[in-house]
Amino acid sequence: MLEAIIAEGAGRSVAAIARDLDVPVATAHRQVASLVAEGYLARQARGFHVAGPRLLRLLGQLDEKQVIVNCAAPVLHRLAGQLGCVVQLGTLEGDMVTYRIKTGEGAGDLFTRVGMQLEAYCSGIGKVLLAWLPAGEREAYLATGPFPPLTARTITEPDALRRELAQVREQGYAMDDGEIAEGLQCIAVPIRSSDGRVLAALSASRGRAQVAANPPEATLADIRSAAAEVEAVLSGVLPA
Repeated sequence: MLEAIIAEGAGRSVAAIARDLDVPVATAHRQVASLVAEGYLARQARGFHVAGPRLLRLLGQLDEKQVIVNCAAPVLHRLAGQLGCVVQLGTLEGDMVTYRIKTGEGAGDLFTRVGMQLEAYCSGIGKVLLAWLPAGEREAYLATGPFPPLTARTITEPDALRRELAQVREQGYAMDDGEIAEGLQCIAVPIRSSDGRVLAALSASRGRAQVAANPPEATLADIRSAAAEVEAVLSGVLPA
């Protein structure tokens, strides 16, 4: 009833909507009265209804990125335990990566933190998010280079980064091998919506000893499986 009223209630009566839903008119009026009393709907002139203040406040507290975080968090916690390393999720805000989830063994020792923003060009998460930007936005980002080196391995030249991002799109994942911090390797994959948009990126960060004990290929398979699980959950939550 709430969904139908929001979709049509500003121009149709409760009785008309009740008939469409095959609900008794008296029942529909009781449901709408309850929704008005709780603030989810507001009554307008001529008996029509629109979204109420309580519903609008709830909508203001939600955004797509927070929904992604809520859906992904259980999967990332489990993946971090499985891999025995730090697992993170990030989104792109302008030209910067915002870290939204950080979990796993050694999370407190890694320099990132939830809510932190870092440059995109030098991290696995950032490369994934840049790689799937629309071409014009990606070229605008590359035009801001050359980029400051954080280590001797950081890609700083726009042409080299352009080639790197093309490879990321082709292979479906990105790697930061000591580019943001010496001795740290990160593998990242995209998290997509049901229509193919890249919404976020998921990464696993490991030190040299962990990389030696478990090669990137095996870790990549686990990360991809986790990303697919998050995507499956999101497909039932986010609008197509």
